[in-house]
This record gives sequence, C-alpha cells and structure tokens, in this order.
Amino acid sequence: MSSPAGIVANAVDIRITKAAVAGKEPGLIGVHYFGHTLYLNALVLIHISMMDYSPFVIANFDINDYANAILAGEPYPQHQTQFAKPRTGAPLESSKENISITISKLDSSIENVGKQIKSLVTTHHEELLQRAVEINNLSGSLTSVRRSLDDIDASSEKLREKIRVPYRTLETSAIRLQRTRQASDVLRCISRFIVLSRRLDTQMSKFATFDKPSTAEKNLNNSKRLFTDQQDDKERTIAKAALVITELGALLDGPEDTGDTLQNCLPETGHRTTPTMDALVPLRSVKAAVAYLPFIEEARCKVTREMESMIMTGLSTLDQSLLASSLQTAHNLCVLPTLVQRLSKDLCDAVEERIRSTFDLSCISKELVSKENIPSSQGLSYKSRVRTEPTNITAPQWTGALWARLESLVEEMAACCIKVYTLEKALKLKKDPVTQRSFIADVMKVLENKPSSTVWTSLGRSLEKYVRDATKGSIFFQQTLSVGYPKLLRIFHKLFAKIAVHTDTVYTQSQQSPETVIVLRALSTFEDLYLSRSATRLNESVSQAFAGGSHAPPGSNEGVTIARVVMNELDSARFDPLLILAVARNVGAALDSVIMRAEGLISSDRLAVTLLGPMATPQQVLNGQVATCLYYCWTNLEKVAEEHTESAATLVKAGVKRLHLTYDGIVDPLLMAIRRELASIVSKLHRVDLQKATNPMAGMAGPSLYMKDLADKINYVKTQIFTNFASDMTQSCETPRALSIVRYVIRNFVLHASIAKPLGESGKLQLTTDMMELEFALSKRGLEVAGEEYKMLRAMRPLLFIDTASLASPTHAANLPPLVVLHHILVRSLLPMPHITHGWQEAEYVRWTEEHRQEDAWGLVEAALVGKEGEFVELARKVLRQARGLERNKQPPPRLP
Repeated sequence: MSSPAGIVANAVDIRITKAAVAGKEPGLIGVHYFGHTLYLNALVLIHISMMDYSPFVIANFDINDYANAILAGEPYPQHQTQFAKPRTGAPLESSKENISITISKLDSSIENVGKQIKSLVTTHHEELLQRAVEINNLSGSLTSVRRSLDDIDASSEKLREKIRVPYRTLETSAIRLQRTRQASDVLRCISRFIVLSRRLDTQMSKFATFDKPSTAEKNLNNSKRLFTDQQDDKERTIAKAALVITELGALLDGPEDTGDTLQNCLPETGHRTTPTMDALVPLRSVKAAVAYLPFIEEARCKVTREMESMIMTGLSTLDQSLLASSLQTAHNLCVLPTLVQRLSKDLCDAVEERIRSTFDLSCISKELVSKENIPSSQGLSYKSRVRTEPTNITAPQWTGALWARLESLVEEMAACCIKVYTLEKALKLKKDPVTQRSFIADVMKVLENKPSSTVWTSLGRSLEKYVRDATKGSIFFQQTLSVGYPKLLRIFHKLFAKIAVHTDTVYTQSQQSPETVIVLRALSTFEDLYLSRSATRLNESVSQAFAGGSHAPPGSNEGVTIARVVMNELDSARFDPLLILAVARNVGAALDSVIMRAEGLISSDRLAVTLLGPMATPQQVLNGQVATCLYYCWTNLEKVAEEHTESAATLVKAGVKRLHLTYDGIVDPLLMAIRRELASIVSKLHRVDLQKATNPMAGMAGPSLYMKDLADKINYVKTQIFTNFASDMTQSCETPRALSIVRYVIRNFVLHASIAKPLGESGKLQLTTDMMELEFALSKRGLEVAGEEYKMLRAMRPLLFIDTASLASPTHAANLPPLVVLHHILVRSLLPMPHITHGWQEAEYVRWTEEHRQEDAWGLVEAALVGKEGEFVELARKVLRQARGLERNKQPPPRLP
C-alpha cells in the first residue's frame, strides 16, 4: 500500500516553468502535464494563481518536499512567489488539516486545470496544427543541414591531419637545427676562447718581462730612446691584453639576449607544445673554459692595476701620451666611464678635504702648537693647551699660518684642476677606432656633466660651505680674510693664471669664465665685508674732514686727505677688474657725501659776493675754505683715468665732475661780482675830461682817480678775496679763472678807452698814463700770459698818436680788434658813436659788445655810417672790408651742393 507522500506525488505532477522556449510566441510559458508540455498564455497562469496554485509554479518545485510539508502541517514554500499571494485561512497554512481533504482538493484542481487546458487547445487548434506542419517541414531541412555539417567536419579533420603531421615534423627539425647551431656556436666560442687565452698568456708573459730590469736598462750608456720604445711597447701590450680580456669575458658571459631563431621561424600559437632553447650554453659551464678562469681573473687584476698606475702617473706628470694609452686600456676593458667617474670623485674628495683642513682652526692650532713644542733637549717640555682662537700675542703667527695654508690650498687646487683638464683633453682627443666616436662622448652617457664641471662644482660648493662656516664660527677668520680680501683675491688670481694655460679661462670686466664665477661666489662673504670696511674708511675720512662744521671748515689738507684715501682704496683693488668697480661705486657714494656736506656749509647770501672791503667777509672766508677743500680733492683725483681701467675711471670721474661743478658754484658767482665791480670802476673813465688843452709847463700827469680805484680794487681782490681760495685763483695768471679776470679787465678798459669822446692831446696822454698804471697793477700776476689781450693793451697806446690816414693800415693796427680801430676813427671824426645813435650808456654798449658777436658790433658801426660821406667814413668802410675779408678767409669753404 502506498504512503500518503507517494499518493500526493503521483497525484500532483504539474510543473510550470518560467523559461520561455526559443522560437515560440512571446508571452507563452511551458507547462508539463503528465509528461506532456503545454504552452499556456500568461492570462491562464494568472487565472491559475487566483485559484491558489502558486506553490506549483515556482522554479524549484519538488513533489517530495511538498508532500512532506503537507504531512508536517507546514506551509510550502517558505516564501511567496510573484505569481500568487497568500490568503488567510488557506488549507496549506493549517497544520491540522486532514490529508484526505487535501488530496480531494488536489484532484479537483487537477480536473479543473485539465478542463482549462482542453478548452485552450480547442480554441487554438488551428494554430497548433499549423505549427505542427511547419515543424514537420523544418525537420527535413534540418536533417539535410546536419548531414552537410557532418561532411564538413570530416573534411576538416582530414585537412587538420594533413597539416599537423608536417608541422610537428618541421617543429622537431627546427629545434634540432637550432640546437645544432647552438652547439656549433658553443664550439666556435670555445675555439675562440682557447685562442684568446693562449694569446693572453703570451701577452702577459711579455708584460712580465717589462717589470724585470733588463741588461739594456742596467747599462748606463743605454739611450733614453730605447727606454721610451720599451715603454711604448709596454703600453701597447697592456692595451691589447685588455682588449683580449674583455673579449674573453664576453665569451664567458655570453650575449645578454641570444636570438630566438626558432621562435621567429614558427608562427604564433595559443600555447607551446615543445620547449625551445632561448639562450646559448654559457662557457662558464664548460670545463675546458672554467680551467682558464683563475688565469683570466689574475690577468685582469694585473692589467687593471697597471692601468690605474699609468693613469695616476700620467695625471701627476701631465703626460698626454701615457694618459692616452691608459685611457685606451680602460676603454678596452669597458670600464672607462666608471674609471673617469671614480677619478672625478677622488679629485673632488681631495679638494674638499683640503679646503676643510685649511679653514679648520683646530688644524691651525695644532700646527702652531707642534712647532712651539719641538723639544730642544731630552728634558721635559711644556705642552701648551690647544686654542681655537688666537690671542693678541699669537695673532700674527696665526695670520701667517692661515695665509700659508691658503697659498698651499691654491697650489693643490690648481694641481687638481690641471689634472682634470688634462684628463678631459685626452678624452676629447682619443677616439674609438671602430666607431670614430670620442671617449668623452662615451663617458657622458654615464656621467651627468663633464669631469671639469663636476670638479669645479664640488670645489665651489665646498669652498662656499667651509668659508661660510668659518666666518660664522670664528671672528679671527672673519677679520683676517675680510681685511686682507685683496690679498686673498690675489692668491686666487694665481689659480686663474695657472689654469688659464690649460683651458680658456677668462676673467675680465666684461666676461668671466664659469670657474672664476664659482670662486668669486664662494668668496662673496669676504668681499661684502671688505667693501663694507672700505666704505666705512671713505665715510670716516669725509666725516673727519667736515667734523668742524662752519666753525672749522675743511681746507686744503682735508681735501688732500680725502683724495689720498680714495686713491688708496682704488689702488688696493686695481688688480681685480670687478673689485675695482665695486670700490669705485663706494668712492662715488663718498664723493656724493662730500658734495652734500659741502653744500650744507656753502653760504649763498649777498655777503658772500660783496666787495665793499676792506676785508673779506666771514661768508667769503667760509666759502673759500670749502672751495679749497673741493679744489684739492678733485684736482688730485683727475689722474684716475690715467691709472685705472676705463669703467672704474668713469664711475670716479662722475663724482669728480660733480665736485668740480660744486666748486664752480662757489667761485663763479664771486668772479661774476668781481667782473661787475671792476667794469663799474672802468666805466668811470668817461667822467674824466679828456679834451682839455695841454699845459706845456706841466709834467706828466699822474693816473686818473678811477684808475687808482681800479688798482686798489684789484689789489683788494688779490690780497683779501683770492687768498681765501687756496686754489687756481691764488696761483698765477696762468690759471683759467685768474687769467679770465685779467683778460676781462684789459678788454673792458680798451673798449671803454676806444669810445672815449671827445679826445684831445692831453686826453691821449692821460689814457697812456692810465694804461701804464693798469699794466703795472696787473703785471704782478704775470701779465704776459694774457696773450692777445696783453698785445691789444700794448698796441692801444701808439694807436692814439698815429696819423689818421694810417688808421686803416694793417701794420699800424696790428694786434687790435677791428672794432677798436673803428671806434677810434669815429672818435676822431664828427660822426656819432654807435651807442649815442641808440641812446645807450657807455657801460651798456661795452656790455652789449661782450655779449654779442663782433659781426653784430660791426653792423652797429656800419649803421652809423649810412648816408654819411667823407674821409673818416671811407676809412671806416675800408677797415670793415678788411675785417670781413679776414673773417671769410678764416672760415672753411662752403660745401658743394
């Protein structure tokens, strides 16, 4: 008898799946009903779900689980599907429901579903029949397609067999060929290895003979040429041995990437069926080659040691030939970039260590202590304590030791730089015999910079670092090297001079090589301190000169002192083209300070230019002292252009020019006042009666009153005014300013005397006496240097007494301006004078002639002759023609159009 679970399982055999069948109408769902599959519409399924058939449409429906759930009184399934909703009071939710009731419900449900299926089939029977016919027709076509596909598979299998067999045969042959070639290559390499090993043995034997002293070397009469030949043979032997060692090493290690001959011959496949040999067998695994390894390594060590010894000897002696041979050996050993890098590093380390010890106070102290504690006897000696700073007593010894160490440092730096330049030159000259590429190009592939750049960069960095540390940590270093910066710079100039022979080192005002820039940048701390001290010395000299203010103004001594300090500072820096420029800038600033302080003392009020007398005013005395200081300062500095470079001289000359302008600002207003005063006195000539009759019984009359006043004023200016200006105004008439006063007085007097009218015989005698008095008053200052003006004064006296017809003669009017002769012709005639025609005073007319050209003055005279006739008019016109003819002869010929 069957169990209840089996009854339920046999009764319920409905399985509804959600999966749609490919090719069916969309929206149909397959329903399995007692072994048959029916495709139901979604509406039918919805109807089924409304009848509480949701447990049967789940995808993982299991009959046994469903029966067990009914027997246990539990719901099935545990979760609700999307096709059904649980209803309250359903039979499946009650655990006490009777099994028979459940089975009856199932039967009723099956019957209901069967009726619905039958109704559905009846409704769609035409479509189902049409589908059945289509499927029957399609099955025949599918049978023929299947048959064709089977034929294709059989053909392809036969074709695959035809290709697979030759392919595998070819693959096996190719592998065998590659292995044969590899074996052949290995044998060839072994053969080459043996030949090279024997050659290396021969070369090393020959190399060993060079190390033993031969009979020829022991013979004192042996020539140096034989020794040189042997040395050349040794270098060539070492280079050849290095090349052989490199080739042996290449054979031992094998190529890094052997050709994938087999892999390149075969087409790409998804996987490798057989392994291939991707690399040659290394000779280190061959016993015949391994036996030579100790000998090769020993030869490599010997050649490397000899190469390094040759390089060090070549760098020490600067032997280009030896250095080139050693570099060729390094190139043959394939260690040239590494060797150059190591040499550069060694040189950098040596320079850095030497710089560190030079600026190490403890090293200087130990050196001095060791010298002091040398025992003079076998007795006990006192060992002084090591100091890190010198005392006032030991400062000279410390300073001397420091300068000695600096000079030694520069010598060693120069030696290192010359070595690296020699090495770099040899690298540039040597070329690879195969590629014709210079060794320096191969080295630059590994190094970032050239060896010289690397060494100089390290030198500058080390020098700057230790100089900065020494300056911060020691007052002794700071004071000694800043005060003695020119000496320090001279020491490094020796470095520049030594390396300039081996490289294109340039150190001028307009161009500096990178090497010099590196050194100067490292020493910039001391340069700044030195320039600061230099500026302080210049400013102190200026401050001391003007310390007294207006109560004790600076004079000639102070001006000379300032100029001497300036020249000393410039002389200290003249050897360096850049330092002299920096000092010249400080000098310019100091001279500006002199000008500023001088302008603060200069008096510009009316009392500074008054000439009332009898003594100079305090303002004139003050201005005279300041002008004297400025005069001696700028006159002593005028030689800068001759002794220093053009750029430095330009900077200093700008300040000197400003000094000169300040001096002119003091002196020129005073000279202008003197000219006005003297011209005012000379103009009093026209107040003298020069036409009175001559008394034959009277002797020669004395000078006129105005001439006495003029002589007194000249003497006052000379003794009271000019004495305060201990400069070009108190020397002689040869100086420009004093000479300008003398010439002005003479010229002004002659012009006034030439227009004095009416003029009688007594007046001529009086003018002659006044001229002699004026000449006497001016002669104390060297009147002969007045030149044309002095000749004009001497020629004026005979002009007064010659006959009228001779006035136009060039010989009688020599050394006299044509305007003076014209004036005298008009004085003798009844023609009006030019100033009378224009209504001017005599002083105004004379001043006008001084301010205008002589052609303009001739025009005034000619205008006075318009419409006039007579002997004097003809004479005047003749003089005008002669004057203009001479003026045209002096002018250059006109340019052709």
